[in-house]
Amino acid sequence: MKTAIKSILLENITVKQAMLQDERLLLNVQMVVKQVVETFKNDGKILFCGNGGSAADAQHLAAELSGRFYLNRKALFAEALHVNTSFLTAVGNDFGFEHVYARAVEAMGRPGDLLFALSTSGNSPNILLAIKKAKESGMKVVGMTGADGGKMDSICDFLIKIPSNDTPRIQEGHILVGHIICALAEKALFG
Repeated sequence: MKTAIKSILLENITVKQAMLQDERLLLNVQMVVKQVVETFKNDGKILFCGNGGSAADAQHLAAELSGRFYLNRKALFAEALHVNTSFLTAVGNDFGFEHVYARAVEAMGRPGDLLFALSTSGNSPNILLAIKKAKESGMKVVGMTGADGGKMDSICDFLIKIPSNDTPRIQEGHILVGHIICALAEKALFG
């Protein structure tokens, strides 16, 4: 069992080393930090969506921005779109699960807001429809995917592709990048 544990840790480290060497990824993270700062400076909000573990990651990152990360400071408007289970189940029942996030974006998203769309494959139908609705609403979109990028590769304003095809390693990369974005945006906004 110790060998298996070491193997998983090594896989994680290998992905993180690949991220460190990926100049495009680093540039995209830098651009996303600037977009997050601009969104909040212009009184916009940030919405997050994802499925399964990516939904948990979306909620985690929204909480880091809306609550606090390192600094005790003003709360920021950031929300994960799946936290209202009555809305989620009603829309899923009435329109189909693929429409749950698009419907939430339609209700809450405004021009100048920012959507973070998390999908390890980049192909989740409900995430793709949310991105489409966000673009129609005048929002910018940050996609977070695995190495391939899937269908999200061509429709996001910013795409952060974790250099892995293994779902747990991708999600670990998403949280690391999300924490980097939260830390740098918080510092830029509040010093």
